[in-house]
Amino acid sequence: MKLLEMKNIVKSFYDVVVVDKVNLEVAEGEIHALIGENGAGKTTLMNVLGGVLNRDSGELVFDGISYDNMNPKLANSVGIGFVHQELNLINDLLVYENIFFGNEIVNGIKLNKTEMVKQTKKLFDRLQININPNTLVDQLDASNKQLVEIAKVLHQSAKLVILDEPTTSLNTSEIKRLFTIINNLKKQGTAFIYISHKMPEIFEICDTYTVLRNGLLIESGFIKDTDTEKITKKMVGGAFVDTKFYKQRKLGEVVLDVKNLCGEGFEDVSFSVQKGEVLVLTGLEGSGTSDVIESIFGIKPWKSGSVESNNQMLRNGHIHNSMKNKIALVPRNRKENGLLPDLSIQDNMNVSKFRLFKGQVIKKKYENIIYNEYKKLLNIKAENKDYLITSLSGGNQQKVIISRWLSTESNIFIFDNPTQGVDVGAKAQVYELIMKLASEGKTVIVNTLEIPELQKIADRCIVFYHGKVVTELNRNQMSEENVMMHATNAMKSRGN
Repeated sequence: MKLLEMKNIVKSFYDVVVVDKVNLEVAEGEIHALIGENGAGKTTLMNVLGGVLNRDSGELVFDGISYDNMNPKLANSVGIGFVHQELNLINDLLVYENIFFGNEIVNGIKLNKTEMVKQTKKLFDRLQININPNTLVDQLDASNKQLVEIAKVLHQSAKLVILDEPTTSLNTSEIKRLFTIINNLKKQGTAFIYISHKMPEIFEICDTYTVLRNGLLIESGFIKDTDTEKITKKMVGGAFVDTKFYKQRKLGEVVLDVKNLCGEGFEDVSFSVQKGEVLVLTGLEGSGTSDVIESIFGIKPWKSGSVESNNQMLRNGHIHNSMKNKIALVPRNRKENGLLPDLSIQDNMNVSKFRLFKGQVIKKKYENIIYNEYKKLLNIKAENKDYLITSLSGGNQQKVIISRWLSTESNIFIFDNPTQGVDVGAKAQVYELIMKLASEGKTVIVNTLEIPELQKIADRCIVFYHGKVVTELNRNQMSEENVMMHATNAMKSRGN
């Protein structure tokens, strides 16, 4: 039975059509993949379904009822749940308060905290989530925030759940657990719209698919009747070639030397990186790689040890000192750590450049030159440089943040999960950019949980487990099995 029918949906922004006569159907108990490059119109279409945006024309039928004016409250009440790529939790509230936000249980005029905590625990037990309901959300890592967001939607008894890049911050075991939850709910009749750029996940979990490109419906069908190559070709509008990005280079002197660094989430970390080298840090979620990166850049202070960059000792916990020593950081979780949502696309791109600028006047002409250069270089899909950064898709926001640091005079680039929420074409551009930087003599450190990603770009790989370096691997040793054996500490369990 059809649960959702979206017919000839049209949505425009500033006279630019971003969704053009798109049809989408989802049946009860079906997991439907919504696929397309960044800027293809996927999130806009789902925002129309969730009532976040009003459509220009078209028809929306849900559970047999046609809705002229959908809004978030109405969508929630009829059974449409939306887990956004950029999480919508309130960091200053407790976990159970987020779960019940807008639907609080009361006794008279008082909140019934005891009952809300009890029901949250019951929900988490059912979903096999081990999180204390009385924990402040701000204290959770990205993966647990993702799980709380999903639990919040499921708590509201949604008939259709929209999952926008739900596994971005999850490790392998957490993804497996999420898929178990999804399949169990599917058996109970819950339908899902699954937005992802990760093809293996789509082919593992989804029943049907729809491909969008440039706001147009390209193809819909059953997953069993297609394959990864066909889907990718439909996404990009032609044959997609998975380029061999890695190129052998001659490396220079050591430009970054980390010695016996200890801090929150890691201890006794030592490594050095050479000029022109691409070093990848990896491990399971929470292994300490991001903590190390943030300490090197000055976001988090370290407890002991030292970091030397370009023959200068870095000051502990001092971001501007790291920037002056030519270190750049593209952070993970762009919504919380990268975007300046109240500023324009151009201002977001230039903010780091002018933080280091010695003059007193920012020249608009110079800003325009930088914007046009990097818009072209990274193929940023933006209609107008003066629009807010939030007007862009997630992948294009990520490109703007990368551009922010390319425009500086940095020679050490740190990328923390740089392809988060970007499509296969944009990923290829990021990989090519990393190799281009390395070939120009820049040093690149990448933190990624994706083994195929590190295999494409890394000269060396350092594997972390529970905040400690467990091994260093060269290119010939970077098989998926070998990396995972070290990342899970299975090597130690085998006595190796």
